[in-house]
Amino acid sequence: MIEVRSVSVLVLILAVSAACCVGLGFVLQQNAAQQAPLSDFLSPRLLLDLMRVPRWLGGIALMAAGMGLGAVALSRGEVSLVEPLLATNLLFALTLSRRQTRQPLGRQGWTGLALLAGGVTAFIVAGRPRSGSAVTDPLRHWLIVGALVGLALLLTAYAKRSRLSWGPVLLATAAGLLYGVQDALTRVSGQRFAAGGWTELLTGWQPYAVLVLGVTGLVLVQSAFETAPLRMSLPALTAAQPLTGIACGVGFLGDRLHTDTGALAWEAAGLAAIVTGIVLLGLHPAMPCGATAPAPAGDLQRR
Repeated sequence: MIEVRSVSVLVLILAVSAACCVGLGFVLQQNAAQQAPLSDFLSPRLLLDLMRVPRWLGGIALMAAGMGLGAVALSRGEVSLVEPLLATNLLFALTLSRRQTRQPLGRQGWTGLALLAGGVTAFIVAGRPRSGSAVTDPLRHWLIVGALVGLALLLTAYAKRSRLSWGPVLLATAAGLLYGVQDALTRVSGQRFAAGGWTELLTGWQPYAVLVLGVTGLVLVQSAFETAPLRMSLPALTAAQPLTGIACGVGFLGDRLHTDTGALAWEAAGLAAIVTGIVLLGLHPAMPCGATAPAPAGDLQRR
């Protein structure tokens, strides 16, 4: 029992630390991406342009550190446990944004914070995520992963037609779907490495899918940040990722949750509170409004 508790505390520390790095990184990335030329929308060229911006590189470094900590947390805990904790990245994003905008939390901020923290606690306490036997049927893996990636592609295609209205929200949702799948496949990659070392890891498709999903998700996120305020894109991204990760964890990774009536009710209420809290915090006035128009390429580089 002591060992199980110590592992859970370690997973908690790792996941919250990862959320801190990711949340702060998102704010720095959006500060830079909002100045990028709209001609870079949904193009890998956007990343090449942003690589010349120190603030964006700092945000990417924080995000990479967060992803590394998240990967370690996923290797030691269930996806259904880690994902709700990673959703708290919005709290850290709001903290940095408040320093930039000097807006008080107010009733909306405190309510969102309470709902997010309470929802994460309710889901974890009621569900008590634990490991089980992973599904060995590859068809089930491909069906779940294919459906989620297909939905992300569909949202991206529609976002291209409405990029200055609902486009950023759709792109952020698509990125959240891809990041949730990426988290699940990161855990599978860790399991393969633990079972057979580098040979077992590199002979599977999962690590290459993790790389492709990461780069694709990054382009989607930066395009969303480029075309809209953070308050439009970050809530959708933050809500979609944990829900997708939990679906993958229960769907094919073998994560098990309590399924009695009372537990299911609290789990559903917890997830609803998480999403509501994310929306309230994401729409908070402290979140950067963004620029009204992208700056010229020369100005972007100087930032």
